[in-house]
Amino acid sequence: MALVVGLTGGIASGKSTVACFFGKLGCRVIDADELARKVVEPGTSGWHRIIETFGKEYLTSHGELDRRRLARLVFQDPKAKERLEAIVHPRVLSLRREITREILREDPKAIIIFDVPLLIEAGLQGSMDKVIVVWVPRETQIQRLIERDKLTRQEAEERLKNQMSLYEKLPFAHYVVDNSGLLEEAEEQVEKIYRELKTLADSKTHPIGA
Repeated sequence: MALVVGLTGGIASGKSTVACFFGKLGCRVIDADELARKVVEPGTSGWHRIIETFGKEYLTSHGELDRRRLARLVFQDPKAKERLEAIVHPRVLSLRREITREILREDPKAIIIFDVPLLIEAGLQGSMDKVIVVWVPRETQIQRLIERDKLTRQEAEERLKNQMSLYEKLPFAHYVVDNSGLLEEAEEQVEKIYRELKTLADSKTHPIGA
């Protein structure tokens, strides 16, 4: 039977890079951020619901969601963040189940990597067969944020304050990828984890997580 594996981390931890490594090895990667964009595309029920909730001022001139403006709102207003997540999260999970069923029809022994930043915060770890946490020291996250997003140190620290720390995620992990060193080192860790997951998928007989 297929194996469904939750891949999570934190901002600037290199989670997307790790997901790419798994993809290169033949895993089927489902990107939660990509699904979140799909479920609020113009004309979708998610798009209509966001307009009803937040107003047309959060649309661009082309009728798409103004993601930057919406992000600023939810960053400053926890209630707005909850309302947005209540719209997006159920639709993402529904689409994920649909895609998972399609993958299973094609490959009953697939290793499905569900790449989702808020896996643990959303309480989804229990529906995964295994959980992988991508870890780097907090200082590395800060420095990468400063360099990548051209932030001040204070701005980078503020972003991290609004997230569950990587240390808090570690107890939920079946596997940890230390991504604080060279990319080659992270890739070697991924290959080792993949071999273990492949053995599990080949021998698994019980249904996948919901």
